[in-house]
Amino acid sequence: MSDYTVRDINLAKEGRLKIDWVKEHMPVLNAIRERFEREKPFSGVRVAICIHLEAKTAYLAEVMAAGGADVSISGSNPLSTQDDVAAALAVAGIKVHSWYKATDEEYREHLNKVLDNQPEIIIDDGGDLVELLHTERRELLENVKGGCEETTTGVIRLRALEKQGELKFPMIAVNDAMCKYLFDNRYGTGESVMSGIMRTTNLIVAGKTVVVMGYGWCGKGVAMRAKGLGARVIVTEIDPIKAIEAYMDGFVVMNSVKAAPHGDIFITVTGCKNVITKQHYEVMKDGAIMCNAGHFDVEIDKPALNELAVNVRTVRRNIEEFSLPDGRKLYLLAEGRLVNLAAGDGHPAEIMDMSFALQALSAKYLLQNYSGLQNKVYYVPEEIDKKVADMKLRSMGIQIDELTAEQEQYLLSWQH
Repeated sequence: MSDYTVRDINLAKEGRLKIDWVKEHMPVLNAIRERFEREKPFSGVRVAICIHLEAKTAYLAEVMAAGGADVSISGSNPLSTQDDVAAALAVAGIKVHSWYKATDEEYREHLNKVLDNQPEIIIDDGGDLVELLHTERRELLENVKGGCEETTTGVIRLRALEKQGELKFPMIAVNDAMCKYLFDNRYGTGESVMSGIMRTTNLIVAGKTVVVMGYGWCGKGVAMRAKGLGARVIVTEIDPIKAIEAYMDGFVVMNSVKAAPHGDIFITVTGCKNVITKQHYEVMKDGAIMCNAGHFDVEIDKPALNELAVNVRTVRRNIEEFSLPDGRKLYLLAEGRLVNLAAGDGHPAEIMDMSFALQALSAKYLLQNYSGLQNKVYYVPEEIDKKVADMKLRSMGIQIDELTAEQEQYLLSWQH
């Protein structure tokens, strides 16, 4: 059994069932695992993972371990760790440090324990490991060959670090791979966010007005799924191009304050802070529900909401009720943290099959090529992106066409 920090090791049996279930629905990652087991590309390499610790992430950790890696792992959000899954990893020999509803101090301690393993490769979600390595744990920088970042928020932080000239090792923006944002961010986020809202509230979506705040790839997916469930959808944006896109996709586009009185359900998905603030709370309708699908719990201004409220109580698991002086009640899901993970199981396994395949292959690429890379943020190599897409198609029994030699020549010529 590994070095571990988990809530209850006796939960391992239930966690193992969850991991085995997702394994059955992740054929691309299974194929990569078979190859890793033969080739052992990470033999003796220390790999640190900080991603929402549920069954799909656990299976990624086991795939990396199958490739020879010495894996240490923590969750990337205090409310998304599943204690039974963490226990199952510990029993399997993975160094795991995470538990559900960790305090800020405990969460930081878990991250530091992961870094105590002196990682050479980082797989991050939101940039917390990278941030620690560049602040409190700089003594470990010389060990780090590079890393991969899973999510939009983390890539934003990385690019800011690079722009300041402070990034100390190469990072691959897995989030920006086409097989990530076209599928994970759109279909995965859309489905898992709406699922998290419905299972938490036990309320219908059809007939309600859903305000989607942000129309990036995640926002596109949320808006599409809400519309498919029968909601009227309003989109708010700061980018005029994305606003036009939302309008042409059939959604109402409004200023967020003007949208505030109309919404029954508000979903922030921007990667920014203070998207819903006091000026919105003051005009929201009685019973409005708010939740966040961005990585950090800063998109909904919780301090302002607490300040306005005359009473706060938990009315259902993951639902807080804020009673305002005028008698209106506003509801916040999952403490404003990622609703699809803090109040659900995250993206479907078939979606994460592609995203975590990108992580595994990008980590291998980094290990093989880090000496020739600069301390910059890199895109996933096109050949990896297309390889994952091809493997996914094959796993679904789908065949596509190939160019003939004549067609290739035609596309390369300007004289036709």
